[in-house]
Amino acid sequence: MERNIAQIALFAAMVAALGVVPPITLGFGVPISAQSMGAMLAGAVLGARAGAAAMGLFLLLVALGLPLLSGGRGGLGVFVSPTAGFALGFLPAAFVTGLVVEHIRLRSAGLRAALGAVIGGIAVLYVFGATGLSMVADKPLSEAFMLAAVFIPGDLLKAAVTGMLVQAVARIRPQTLGWYRVNAGSLRP
Repeated sequence: MERNIAQIALFAAMVAALGVVPPITLGFGVPISAQSMGAMLAGAVLGARAGAAAMGLFLLLVALGLPLLSGGRGGLGVFVSPTAGFALGFLPAAFVTGLVVEHIRLRSAGLRAALGAVIGGIAVLYVFGATGLSMVADKPLSEAFMLAAVFIPGDLLKAAVTGMLVQAVARIRPQTLGWYRVNAGSLRP
């Protein structure tokens, strides 16, 4: 239990640290940052519940005013900005990434993680992000999805990096993976 709490806090801190990487802001107000990879990693390493808890903790700290989002943003105002859907999408993105990693029948931990990151950390995150962008920017949903599509190449790279990192963890310290014990018989490090 204590180890799980420490891991949740660690992953929330990691997502905050990924926000320090200077973002590239596009014309419609949504920055390209490394933080979405944090949601992918949280789900892929910790599993669905703990990964979502880490993102929930991160979002709570942002809501309390800590400047943890890329560009040093924090406070309730970020939840009514063009990035609101992407920020709120971190929690379900980590959860779905974790669900995929926990339940998919692939022997490679890295492939599990990469596939989970594509489904949860890209597809699910884009549903939330584009919906939020559509609402806040008063754009049709189809246009918001087209604007968000500019992020796909970078996010596919983040999903690949997530897979490589999880594969390395599976080789070195598989017990660190929150879902490993459940799938130990079907995993190839």
